[in-house]
Amino acid sequence: MFDFLFRNNRRKRETPNPIFEVLGTDMHCHLVPGVDDGSKSTDETLACLQDMREVGFNKVICTPHFQFPRFPNEENDIKHLYDLLNKDVRKSTEIEGLELVGCGGEYRIDSGFNDRMEKNRFLLVGGKYLLVELSLHQQIVGIEETLFNLQMKNYEIILAHPERYPYFSSQSSHYTRFKEMGIYFQVNILSMSGFYGELPRRKAYEMLDAGMVEFLGTDTHNTLYTQALMDATHDRKIEKYLATHKFLNSQITNPDLPAKKKL
Repeated sequence: MFDFLFRNNRRKRETPNPIFEVLGTDMHCHLVPGVDDGSKSTDETLACLQDMREVGFNKVICTPHFQFPRFPNEENDIKHLYDLLNKDVRKSTEIEGLELVGCGGEYRIDSGFNDRMEKNRFLLVGGKYLLVELSLHQQIVGIEETLFNLQMKNYEIILAHPERYPYFSSQSSHYTRFKEMGIYFQVNILSMSGFYGELPRRKAYEMLDAGMVEFLGTDTHNTLYTQALMDATHDRKIEKYLATHKFLNSQITNPDLPAKKKL
């Protein structure tokens, strides 16, 4: 049973529609408790998962931050904490119909990234895909070279929330080059609802309209995010795009994943 805080600190709202059933799997969230800026407790994670089940998700892959020096997580520690969490999730009677199906990581390309790449110290999403992110504040030098070096090591790369990098427009030559390289793009669902502001929202839809986006993720950190996600189930534009665009979330653990789109 969730603690008092998470059971009673929710605004009354419309009943959510399970519109994300078409995705099935959320492949980007921060619900391993106490390891980054996401969930702080098992109770908070269980509350988030219950909300995610209500909006239609049935599988969740956790992706805690690996970011030097802010979140200097170690893979073995994260795997242990994930296993403990998964035991609690399996015992819970509050979230029947939803399961945790693995733990990857969201890796910031930063000053510590090359050392990690040299040692192949990555937790992969679905056991196969490397989820990477860039700085949310300023462009760093050598991004394309780093992505190329990862590909030379046979990593399949997903770029997290490209719509949130303020220094790149949706028509950026960098993004065009990334797509030519075969990099997957994952847009945050809450960018589509305006949760992060108008600019990420506009860029998200521009990328979707250009056919640049293969995955959607919740990027859930806490119940503030899942409450916004529940509200987003009444957004008709989001519902329309779910119905008219093909996303690969449900196939992320499928070895027969379709070939990457090329511009």
